[in-house]
Amino acid sequence: MYRASGIGISIVMIAAGAILAWAVTTTTSGVDLNTVGLILFFVGLAGLVISLAVSMAPSRVRDTTVVDRTSTTRPVVERERVEY
Repeated sequence: MYRASGIGISIVMIAAGAILAWAVTTTTSGVDLNTVGLILFFVGLAGLVISLAVSMAPSRVRDTTVVDRTSTTRPVVERERVEY
């Protein structure tokens, strides 16, 4: 869930930044909306790259199948944390 929300937030930041940087023509005193838009755009882009890199990284948890020969139920799958 965290990875998907990180990617979604990054895409929203990229869209908002692009809109502020290239579509808004209003001038304000004290704040340059084009600069704010570019900052949002690049921070969103960096967040997207980081989120994708984390989601593509190999998992450090592997599945282990434990078979109980005395039971008539299905095998139990347990999580085992493996540090590399």
